Amino acid sequence: MMKKLLCVLLCWALLPCFAAPVWAAPVTVPAESAVLMEKETGTVLYAQNEHVPLAPASVTKVMTLLLVMEAIDDGRLSYDDVLTASAYAASMGGSQVYLEAGEQMTVEDLLKAVCVASGNDAAVCLAEGVAGSEEAFVARMNERAAELGMEDTHFCNCTGLPAEGHLTSAYDIALMSRALILDHPDIRRFTAIWMDSLRGGEFQLANTNKLIHRYKGATGLKTGSTDEALYCLSATAEREGMELIAAVMKAPSSDERFAAAETLLTYGFANYTLLAAGPDEVLPTIPVAMGEKDRVQPVYAEGAHILVSKTQAAGAEKDISLESAVSAPVRRGQQLGTLTVTSGGEVLATLPLVAGETVERLTYWEIAQKILRSSLFVS
Repeated sequence: MMKKLLCVLLCWALLPCFAAPVWAAPVTVPAESAVLMEKETGTVLYAQNEHVPLAPASVTKVMTLLLVMEAIDDGRLSYDDVLTASAYAASMGGSQVYLEAGEQMTVEDLLKAVCVASGNDAAVCLAEGVAGSEEAFVARMNERAAELGMEDTHFCNCTGLPAEGHLTSAYDIALMSRALILDHPDIRRFTAIWMDSLRGGEFQLANTNKLIHRYKGATGLKTGSTDEALYCLSATAEREGMELIAAVMKAPSSDERFAAAETLLTYGFANYTLLAAGPDEVLPTIPVAMGEKDRVQPVYAEGAHILVSKTQAAGAEKDISLESAVSAPVRRGQQLGTLTVTSGGEVLATLPLVAGETVERLTYWEIAQKILRSSLFVS
């Protein structure tokens, strides 16, 4: 009897070790590496081996798309531009839309080919259109990765085709995915397509990202698979004004990568929300001493949202603290106070309240005139 009791007590004592990982992950996913990130704030909600460098396969094309969209936004490229496929671009293997050397296609259709069908030939054609050659384009990919803080990344091509040293991490995938969807929301015109066609309807396209068809709120983004990388995915979805990014690397099968992304996205939407820290009412103006204007209007800083758990959001309270008065000059964007958001006594965020305009200081002559007018009015 004593031996049985000791055995039961020992098993009971060991149960917590098997019940939860060391850092108490809220969910588990069948992948080597994974990250869940919220778009606006960049907050990481889940991480599993997030900085392990792995082969990304065609998820590489997230960076390719980012550079193409930047070229479009700054006028170096337009959707209507017609690019001519080089023999090199046409020679790409793997996923492709079977461009022929010398074939012409608009940037819009090439983007569609990359986003929907993961066309390697289309990706190289776009890269050559932006930078003149894939080599020059890849150099810019690595520069851009460094600018985004992608410390686990080195690109060797713009497609994700197998190459020694072509590596990134789930965290870095989330970073470049965030840059793409945050700064270039127009990419959704392509990444959210389920089925379409090219060449006047002669070539049919079906999105490699099956979540577009089956997951509520799915907006993109990019799949990838090779023998080395196994199955990778950057999946984005938006619900109730919050967009999430689920980066999954080295899942054992295609179905498991989609299941992993669904698990992460659903966890995020079920437990977190963006809380607008914007005004419940117009903020009072603040007196300005020696200024061209007597008062200045404080405003909330742009993008004033905070990511909170849904439990915290239910009890959130806002406390505003403003300067009683300021002296000119006052510069637009100058901090004039703070907004503190709390829930259950816990401070969730402290956000700046800033001047919505510039108020210059009066010159000595203007001060003298003002004093004179005041004295005349009194007399």
